[in-house]
Amino acid sequence: MNISEYKGILVFAEQKDGIIHKVSYELLNKASQLSKELKAPIYSIVLGPNNMKVDELIYRGAQEVFYVEGDEFNEPQELLYKENIVAFIKKLKPEICLFGATSFGRSLAPRIASGLGTGLTADCTDLIIDSDRKLVQIRPAFSDNILAHIKTKTYPQMATIRYKEFEEAERNIGAIGKVTKIESVDYKNNLIKVIKEIKSDTTDITEAEVVVAGGRGVNTTEGFNMLEELARLLGGVVGASRTVVEEGYISSSQQVGYSGNRVKPKLYIACGISGAPQHIAGMKESLNIVAINTDPSAPIFNIANVGIVGDIYEILPKLIKKLSSRVCEA
Repeated sequence: MNISEYKGILVFAEQKDGIIHKVSYELLNKASQLSKELKAPIYSIVLGPNNMKVDELIYRGAQEVFYVEGDEFNEPQELLYKENIVAFIKKLKPEICLFGATSFGRSLAPRIASGLGTGLTADCTDLIIDSDRKLVQIRPAFSDNILAHIKTKTYPQMATIRYKEFEEAERNIGAIGKVTKIESVDYKNNLIKVIKEIKSDTTDITEAEVVVAGGRGVNTTEGFNMLEELARLLGGVVGASRTVVEEGYISSSQQVGYSGNRVKPKLYIACGISGAPQHIAGMKESLNIVAINTDPSAPIFNIANVGIVGDIYEILPKLIKKLSSRVCEA
């Protein structure tokens, strides 16, 4: 492998219904920092429906946007995306490729890495350039007890980065860049067919300003009904720790933690959650944290702005009643 052939940073811009996912702008912000050290150009690739507006990627820092246009990209088919992106990367030869660690990104990136015969570091929380110009990919390990620093010998160097780990790149409508349309690869996948997309009425937990989360202490359907009511009164959504997801009380899409979603709401109410490192990793940067737990020594109290020692089955009904009366008065 001739490493000198590889140059530039490529950001995969994920989209749905022609709308670019915000994690793409966070990646462009980090790419901008890395490019200053490497003195390397910043590229972005987006696969999306016809006539999609992709100039926003230039406003956020991409110097050239490669747009693979086609309505077939309306459906999140990893194999179709993989064939197109692998073929493109083999021609462009970027030294770094960045993907968002979204549900789709986590499924797509390993397939691309395999197709290119290169390594991949998943769920990174930071990226730095080493003295030898290699990308150091930093990610938590052993339930967030250590930070692993990983470098790959193969190129391109690939990583997925958690959503909301970095700030979005600032928008500059005066930025100059180039949009290049490229032909899609003629690839037919007969193994997968999208029959119907079921859309949830629930707000995406990663975008919610209020999250009411339940843990092992909320061990009944009645308890989660209370959380639903409290979240509704506060205009928020319900979240959960891994334990109650595994017990079937709530969908995995609502899981908060290292193996779930990372959230940064204005208000996070942790009900019956002890505060295992795995869970804290996903919510510790919330603006205001309220913890309710019967155990005064629960680790969650170490990061809470407000701590309440007590039984949620006694505290929540009173809180719901108080909020309901205020709603009625309004």
